Amino acid sequence: MLAYRHAFHAGNHADVLKHVVLVQLMRHMALKDKGYRIVDTHAGAGQYTLDSPQAMKKGEYLQGIARLWALDGNLPPPVADYLQQVRQLNPDGVLRLYPGSPLMARQLLRPQDQLRLFELHPSETPTLQALLGHVKGVELRQADGFAALKSQLPPPTRRALVLIDPSYEGHADYGRVLDAVGDGLRRFAQAVLMVWYPVVTKPGAAVLVQGLKALAPQGWLHARLDVQQPDAQGFGLAGSGVVVINPPHTLHGQLRDALPWLSRVLAQHAGASHRLEQRGA
Repeated sequence: MLAYRHAFHAGNHADVLKHVVLVQLMRHMALKDKGYRIVDTHAGAGQYTLDSPQAMKKGEYLQGIARLWALDGNLPPPVADYLQQVRQLNPDGVLRLYPGSPLMARQLLRPQDQLRLFELHPSETPTLQALLGHVKGVELRQADGFAALKSQLPPPTRRALVLIDPSYEGHADYGRVLDAVGDGLRRFAQAVLMVWYPVVTKPGAAVLVQGLKALAPQGWLHARLDVQQPDAQGFGLAGSGVVVINPPHTLHGQLRDALPWLSRVLAQHAGASHRLEQRGA
């Protein structure tokens, strides 16, 4: 399905969680001099304008990055690190642009690292190409990221970080995520795989997390934020989560303080909550 456009949701509470975790994973991968490959299976446009008609339609960023933007001092280190990446796009201090995962990754990419981007939507790919197509170490294709992942693992350096964050518009995405993760681990068991998922009422969402855990005998980390109440029909993005397979041993400690802090700051109702659990690794 190609109806989904992330411009309507850029910078919302789900992006905050996803990108806080992504930045910390990239920081960990960069602790070793040896290069690594980061693969983004659903790259989107790469950068979003927050005063665009799309972003302003529901103003989701106002309950996400905008709540953090004016805060200064005494921030959890992972949140401060994430905010610094967003500030690089807005050096005058006015929040206008938001980096998608590809640009967030590009900002942390070292000369010895590789960034592989896949996006199927025909309207998003030209924007992504204009933004990053000229950058050394970056390769991008208009392609199905689930299928393309097969050609990316294992990389020559035997170090890889994979981000899988489809729209989940259709029920099929849940099964395709599990298939892609299972195949990826068979090809390269040491890969670090980060899967983002929405907290919604769709049937597949309930079994996705358990399925991902079952695919990760060497260890996993699960982080989730629930900050928004669904509407009267039970619809809407109540929250989101990430499952990291083969997580760095430092990630749990980094998120232990950051998640409850984010839950408080991003809460849109009194029942906002967070969850952080880990096994192995």
